[in-house]
This record gives sequence, C-alpha cells and structure tokens, in this order.
Amino acid sequence: MSVIETIEQLEAIYGFPNDASTVKVADHVTPLYRVLIEKSPFVSLATSGPEGLDCSPRGDLPGFVRVHDAKTLMMPDRRGNNRCDSLRNIVRDPRVGLLFLIPGSGSTLRVNGRAYVTAEPDLLASFTMEGKTPRTVIVMTVDEIYFQCARAIVRSDLWNPDKRVDPKALPTPGQILAEMSENTVGGDKYDREWPERARQTMW
Repeated sequence: MSVIETIEQLEAIYGFPNDASTVKVADHVTPLYRVLIEKSPFVSLATSGPEGLDCSPRGDLPGFVRVHDAKTLMMPDRRGNNRCDSLRNIVRDPRVGLLFLIPGSGSTLRVNGRAYVTAEPDLLASFTMEGKTPRTVIVMTVDEIYFQCARAIVRSDLWNPDKRVDPKALPTPGQILAEMSENTVGGDKYDREWPERARQTMW
C-alpha cells in the first residue's frame, strides 16, 4: 500500500484551500459563532494525554457551553461514569478540541484551544441544575474557531428521521457489559433499570 508521508504529497493531491475555507477562521468567538454555540446541546470533546487521544461526547441543555468572553468558554462536567478520561488528559496536556452539533443544522462548529479544570465553588454554583452542581468545570481559551460546511451532515443524512436505526437492531449496554465481563456485570436487569437510574442521576 502506498503511504502518503509528506505535506508535499498531500498538497499534490488536494491542492490548497480556497478563500471560503480560510477567511472563516477566527481567534475568538465572534457574535455569529456565539449564536451557534448557544444553540448547541451537544459537543464532542477531544483531548490528548500520555496514553493517547480521547474523544468524549458531552450533552446538556442548549447553550450549556458558556461563552464567558470572546476568548473563553466554560463547560460543566456533569455526572457520568467517573472514568475522567478527558479530565485526566487536560490536567496533563491542556490542548483540546470541540466539535459542536446543532440538531437540524448542517453546519458544525470547530474550536481548538487550551483548557484547565477547576472546582471553584462559585463557578460550580453558577452551573447548578435541579439543585445539583457539576463536580468541575472545564475552562477553555479559544485559539481558533470556525464553522465546518454541511457536506458531512448531508452525506450522512444525519437528521433524517426516516434514517434512524431501530434500537432493536443494536446491542444494548447491558448486553455489551455482559459479554465483556462474562456475565458478571450488565445483562437484562441493567438495561431495565437504566432509564430510571439515569433519570435520578441526570445532573
């Protein structure tokens, strides 16, 4: 197999980006990019650490990623599985990337920068939901931000309700856990109890 090993080889295949691909890049949150962030209920968080790369889904009410100022974003770390993969990485390597999705929109938003993790009480309190605060908040300094064109969303037909996969065609979390643990964890009981457990521990 032929392996592309140099930037020159890549540029020979792809050429160079046009103006629309470069003029959209900013080093701060512009007013229009702020609208996209505030309408988004979902973002993927990419981090890097000594063990390698990680990409974690983050979801909450639209606007859960707070635009503190034109250079600063804040994101609460809500309840989860306590693996803390992303947080462990940020503590050791501040480089992060965000990819925002907005239901029904073809445009996505990419943000790259540096972050730190804080448990400052007043900041945690400002993210309170249903009487519960996050354990920490991720504070990100924006280095670059730009929208991504809609081709990926259009090709995938992501928001088309007729293309939704029947959940019955997918393995359940309980089935996966049972298989991976030789039936010591998970199973049908896990799947039955999960909706109520999630409802009680959402925040």
